[in-house]
Amino acid sequence: MRTWALAVLLFCAGPAFAQNQPPVPTHEPASSPAPGGGPSSGAGAPPLEAHDDAAARFDRMSEQEKAALRERLREYKALPLDEQFRIQANLARWRALPPEEKARVRQNLEAFQRLQPEERQRLLAQWREFQKLPPEERQQLRERMREYLQANPERRKQMMENLRQWRRMTREQREQMRQRLREMRERRAR
Repeated sequence: MRTWALAVLLFCAGPAFAQNQPPVPTHEPASSPAPGGGPSSGAGAPPLEAHDDAAARFDRMSEQEKAALRERLREYKALPLDEQFRIQANLARWRALPPEEKARVRQNLEAFQRLQPEERQRLLAQWREFQKLPPEERQQLRERMREYLQANPERRKQMMENLRQWRRMTREQREQMRQRLREMRERRAR
């Protein structure tokens, strides 16, 4: 069950982060650097009210929390600029999400964090492999996951059995099955 919670995070929430992403700059923008030497605080910078709110939250933190935050800031500033910009782009995408999407992502993250460390590592490895796939293949997998999540319990059971059978097949058997499926699609298209 917990595995499916992460799968929902990876395959359903993933598109919110993966689709329509603005290009991540690989160089520093032309605007002046932000105070503190980080990437610029140009047009995409949060309004001053957000800074005031952040300052108020910082003031309410314990000294231990402040020290941890300062350490994370030092680590961030030590990153290459393109990595800092990637992080900024991810934060901008997060801020743009509607509240219900953020809540769903948080719930899925909490479920992921409750998993055993070995299971988390296995799922992270699968996620990295997923990210290496071509965009079309990733989209196909997302669509299959949506189909699974929308299916009734009986259909889900059948889908899981099909997956188990697929995993038991040899590479040659899988290729034969793919070929049969292509032929079936071609016949239907005629």
